[in-house]
Amino acid sequence: MNEGADDGGGAGGAARSPGCGAEGDGFVPSALGTREHWDAVYKRELQTFQEYGDAGEIWFGEESMTRLIRWMQKHKIPLDAPVLDIGTGNGVFLVELAKFGFSDVTGIDYSPSAIQLSRSIIEKEGLSNIKLKVEDFLNPSTKLSGFHICIDKGTFDAISLNPDNAIEKRKQYVESLSRVLKVKGFFLITSCNWTKEELLDEFSEGFELFEELPTPKFSFGGRSGNSVAALVFQKT
Repeated sequence: MNEGADDGGGAGGAARSPGCGAEGDGFVPSALGTREHWDAVYKRELQTFQEYGDAGEIWFGEESMTRLIRWMQKHKIPLDAPVLDIGTGNGVFLVELAKFGFSDVTGIDYSPSAIQLSRSIIEKEGLSNIKLKVEDFLNPSTKLSGFHICIDKGTFDAISLNPDNAIEKRKQYVESLSRVLKVKGFFLITSCNWTKEELLDEFSEGFELFEELPTPKFSFGGRSGNSVAALVFQKT
């Protein structure tokens, strides 16, 4: 998953993430926050891909991938910079990064079925320079380190829905991020469960806001706002 939800990717997939709608500690614990749920999801998606060639959905839509890659290009992130996709799901974002020339790209997911699906999609695309690993980001291996860029599209959202002490798991996530990301490295997060202010609070220790990325706005009942938050943090 992206810890359950990241990429899932087909040609115009859904522009949302698991559990969208809740905010902060108002989350209701859900199966969307469990490994069992996402392993079952990716087993089905793997079967669908094998039978029909359909890679699945792209969480937050294709524009979310374009937004992140444009930011990386704007800030002249070296093409050989180590990039980690946290909770890669079907790996479609890894494919896009590779097509744009990024040559040191790694995708992790705690679902073996997600990694199997990612590998199948990447092989179909004829790409060989993408690394895939079954990893639980809350308990990463010591080899997972030294990344210049870490990307999350929906994984932190899913962790927030875990029925087994989600608050502690969020703390573990921040600790893991601090271990795998280089000093002065960048963390790009897209979320529909957390506001900008809440994310600033969640990642207040060891990280500082570098930039807020523009996301689609909505208007309803005379009020307007953003249904998705996309922020770039830098490790201090």
